[in-house]
Amino acid sequence: MAQGTVIHVAPEQSTYAVCVLGTETKLDVYGSAPTGYTSFSINASPGVVVDVAHSPPAKKNSTGSSKWSLDPSLEVSLRMKAASSSTGDQKVQISYYGPKTNPVQALLYVTGVEIFLSADITRTGKVNPAGAKKGQRTWTWGPRGQGAILLVNCDKDNPKSSTIDCRDDEVLDSKDLQDMSPVTLTTNTPRDFFTKHQLLLHVAKSVMDKVRVFQASRGKQISRYRAVLGPQQPSHRLDLPGGQHSVDFYVEGLAFPDVNFPGLISLTVSLLDTSNPDLPAALLFQDSVVFRVAPWIMTPNTQPPEEVYVCRVLENADFLKSVIALAKEAKCKLTIPSQEQSKDDRWMQDEIEIGYIQAPHKTLPVVFDSPRNRGLKEFPIKCMLGFRLLLASPRSCYRLFEEQLKEGHGEAVLFEGIKKKNRKIKDILSDKNLREHNSYVESCIDWNREVLKRELGLTERDIIDIPQLFKLHEEVSGILKAEAYFPNMVNMLVLGKHLGIPKPFGPVINGQCCLEEKVRSLLEPLGLHCTFIDDFYAYHVRHGEVHCGTNVRRQPFSFKWWHMVP
Repeated sequence: MAQGTVIHVAPEQSTYAVCVLGTETKLDVYGSAPTGYTSFSINASPGVVVDVAHSPPAKKNSTGSSKWSLDPSLEVSLRMKAASSSTGDQKVQISYYGPKTNPVQALLYVTGVEIFLSADITRTGKVNPAGAKKGQRTWTWGPRGQGAILLVNCDKDNPKSSTIDCRDDEVLDSKDLQDMSPVTLTTNTPRDFFTKHQLLLHVAKSVMDKVRVFQASRGKQISRYRAVLGPQQPSHRLDLPGGQHSVDFYVEGLAFPDVNFPGLISLTVSLLDTSNPDLPAALLFQDSVVFRVAPWIMTPNTQPPEEVYVCRVLENADFLKSVIALAKEAKCKLTIPSQEQSKDDRWMQDEIEIGYIQAPHKTLPVVFDSPRNRGLKEFPIKCMLGFRLLLASPRSCYRLFEEQLKEGHGEAVLFEGIKKKNRKIKDILSDKNLREHNSYVESCIDWNREVLKRELGLTERDIIDIPQLFKLHEEVSGILKAEAYFPNMVNMLVLGKHLGIPKPFGPVINGQCCLEEKVRSLLEPLGLHCTFIDDFYAYHVRHGEVHCGTNVRRQPFSFKWWHMVP
């Protein structure tokens, strides 16, 4: 609810005040009473509603009007029925009575004005009408919550712009306005009202670098929109004529919520009394709209895919063909950035993470740029598997190889068909050093397994162990790190039911790779389609796999984030 001031009157004098429609203005009858007077009566023009909260109830005096006793618990408030056509055209008369004194009167001349901000506080995608202002000074969560939503305007609607939209103070394209939240200021005042009054639009200095407000002038040309609030500019005096008018504003977010910024921004209009040039302007009234900046939401691979991104580099032609075929099978759009954009950086997943931001009126796909900053750092901004958790498991791999050894396949070799030293199943199983490495890695995975079970509420039935071996590698710094011994099949591309899995080049038994066959037996009963993609030379030997070399834009959640109840 909008906030007004308290009116003080003076006996045998005239007082002038402004009351804003939709607010209750307190009238200090008790504090304004002359000494020795014990009761009062009050009369008002038809356009003023007077409410008196008092105990005991009023008594009728000889004129038929109600008379109340004066005491500290007395509360009197005024409400206007309509905006005034001229200054002071509504009158309130307070008569004070004493046991041994003649009655005295205090006259109050009231000007009713209409001043309010409108925004989409009910989250329908449209600015709410004048009658729906209740609760816009607060922001609440849940399906029945209220409060406006603001998007960080981090796209680039005009291709000619040198930066993203939230980093400039211009509206260069009409599409830019669609990314902003509209706010309307409505005023209805006497014609001469703003000769002695001023409206100030402002935000707190603590958030002025988190928001920018554009004011629309007459006409729809793009040049008609000018920035009036933003970094270095927390307030703006509005130059408005009297009468009935409305002014449109467009609000954009400049920063996402984080540990130091909860995301709440109040846009306030203040009515100031500037009638005395020798004194500072006096605050008469405030109305506010509270926005919450929409958070960035990262989409998991349980969400349906819409577009796959993969880079073209010298060594990945076969890999690229496989990804193109997989995307086609999944009926998913595929985008290959130009080499000028990618700068021969193949690690699409490591450079960016694709998510979205959403308000009732607009959903924007948004790229989160990682701090890796290699070639793909200039990638254009425009541009858990079902309910199961997949974990790489050395234990599962050793169990599989031991089964094959017992069945007489100990001579079957790993890495057949590629330029790498082949290793027989029996040699892998007898490699004590390799087994020790994997025992250590397994202990680390088991630790995280328990953390994930606890935090995600999983049971062992929700976890699928994917056969995998690792080797420990000592870096220049002396730190040991685990590397996949063969392509890590967990590091896959998920396109709905279609999986692009790194080809492991495992031992071929009866014409089938036993590692691929094992993974198919685990995943295909879930309705998933497994495609094994050769990424050995293009990615694996560079310590990455299929997932690292691709990225996916996915459908936003149907559930609206503002319906959550934290």
